[in-house]
Amino acid sequence: MIKVPVIIIRHPKERLSKCSLEPLRERSGFTFYRVKPGFKFDAGGHILLAMDAPPLSPTDAGRPLILLDSTWRRLPQLETCLGGEPVRRSLPAGIKTAYPRVSKVFADPLGGLASVEALYVAKKILGDDDPTLLDDYRWKEEFLKNLPPGI
Repeated sequence: MIKVPVIIIRHPKERLSKCSLEPLRERSGFTFYRVKPGFKFDAGGHILLAMDAPPLSPTDAGRPLILLDSTWRRLPQLETCLGGEPVRRSLPAGIKTAYPRVSKVFADPLGGLASVEALYVAKKILGDDDPTLLDDYRWKEEFLKNLPPGI
């Protein structure tokens, strides 16, 4: 099994109490950053999950994975801390979140997933299938049950 290193860059206003990635903080292979003024990260050669990008595939294996942990509304602001040229990739269409969305102010994009859902799918595609990533995720069973075949 390929072990995919993961870098999580979190917006400073992201609430840790609601963060689906927080239970992974002490795991080997994960590096967490909380953005502060002046923070920059050289993302050159890293995979950056993005909605408007070519699909992620097993041929992308061997690169570290960056997850930007933020609300959808703050994501463009968070992306400005990245330097270099990340390899932008999207997740396959048809994956539905199990996370109950409740925003009455901002609409989430179609295909938007909870961070831990996106992480699980990306690592699986890259050859690092680890369902234990979802162990502390309240909607784990529903999410796995509804994954399209072949994911």
